[in-house]
Amino acid sequence: MSYEMIALFMFSTMMLMLLTGQRVFGAIGFVASVAALALWGEGTRGFGMPFDAAFKLLNWYPLLTLPIFIFMGYVFSESGIASDLYRMFHVWSGRLPGGLAVGTVGLMVIIAAMNGLSVAGMAIGCTIALPEMLKRGYDKQMVSGVIQAGSSLGILIPPSVVLVLYGMIARQPVGQLWLAGVFPGILLAALFIGYIVIRCRLQPHLGPSLPPEELAQVSLGEKIRLLRAGIWPLVIFFMMTGLFLMGVTSLVESSAVGAAMTLLVALVKGRINRKMMEEVIRQTLSVSCMFMWIILAALCFGAVFDGLGAVNSIKWLFLEQWHLNPWVVLIMMQASFVVMGMFLDDTAMLVIVAPLYIPLVIALGFSPIWYGVLYTITCQMAYMTPPFGYNLFLMRALAPKDYTLGEIYRSIIPFVAIMILGLGVIMAFPQIALWLPEWYYSR
Repeated sequence: MSYEMIALFMFSTMMLMLLTGQRVFGAIGFVASVAALALWGEGTRGFGMPFDAAFKLLNWYPLLTLPIFIFMGYVFSESGIASDLYRMFHVWSGRLPGGLAVGTVGLMVIIAAMNGLSVAGMAIGCTIALPEMLKRGYDKQMVSGVIQAGSSLGILIPPSVVLVLYGMIARQPVGQLWLAGVFPGILLAALFIGYIVIRCRLQPHLGPSLPPEELAQVSLGEKIRLLRAGIWPLVIFFMMTGLFLMGVTSLVESSAVGAAMTLLVALVKGRINRKMMEEVIRQTLSVSCMFMWIILAALCFGAVFDGLGAVNSIKWLFLEQWHLNPWVVLIMMQASFVVMGMFLDDTAMLVIVAPLYIPLVIALGFSPIWYGVLYTITCQMAYMTPPFGYNLFLMRALAPKDYTLGEIYRSIIPFVAIMILGLGVIMAFPQIALWLPEWYYSR
């Protein structure tokens, strides 16, 4: 059997195991380990590949950022700081058409800057923003779409955990990836807000403004005091990223600063107790271990693929045999993410295709930093793509019982269209993603 057929057989076996419901890291790691033993025997090379992958993972110092950022996000969520923030947005954006929806997107942007995971944004949005908007007469589908789209920003705006994983697996600098995600994240948030305001101005019943008499009950002094809820997250964010960008702290040290500041704010507000800390530590340990097992499996799988020469075969097929335009190949890769996103989460998708796609992207002459942003935006869309989009089912689990799956599916249509528009803009103008890291690292 040729090496190309072995690589195809490995990939097919892995996909089959994933479809049976096996854990992602178990399916990928098992296929990689068995393939290594079958191809290179029980000698040093066959047995050594999984062990080499494990040591490579444990020796990668920036990996420490992963549990620290996850810890910071859960402290932010569990301590109730997000509730204070939403009250601030509630008051200050209430006069706009769809003002509470606009405030929800703003809340999600701040949560993204504190957490880096979309699941926290979904949980906070469904528990805090959703009941408030429904009580104010907002359209159910508008509410569902806003929460799902806003929470997806968590995997793009720094400190994005997904971009950290991409940097580990693609062997790209995480600092550059974070900076590359800033303007695309702001662009998508601005497009969401623009759509909400325009749509609710044309159809006021979808997102009515707060009644003037209700807004009049909030004095200017109270509005000023509510702004303090937004000061702490900004201080945390600028202390964390600012010190890193100024070169005062390393990537790992900046994550520790962010976690310590978040813990300090929760302590000052009197939100820390034994039960909360036990829940935060349990969730942090659970999510961190899951990510580490997946990265370990990905490194082993990638090593076997590299040994088979599968990457060179793909390059030869696309570029020399089929003579495809590089942009056509890039669009095909992005489309495959959308299809896989119907069945898999973002980490599983990255693990499966990274050994093939990232070397191919470099061979096509594209920036792997820029492609990391494209990958992340496509994952955002895949999160909300039927039939098995991750956010769709999370929304169904967290939303009130009167929400139907059909309503949740329909709610994301305009927001996915906006994401496609944003993705097209960033593909057409790569400097939206690349200017900031190039400017900063050229200093």
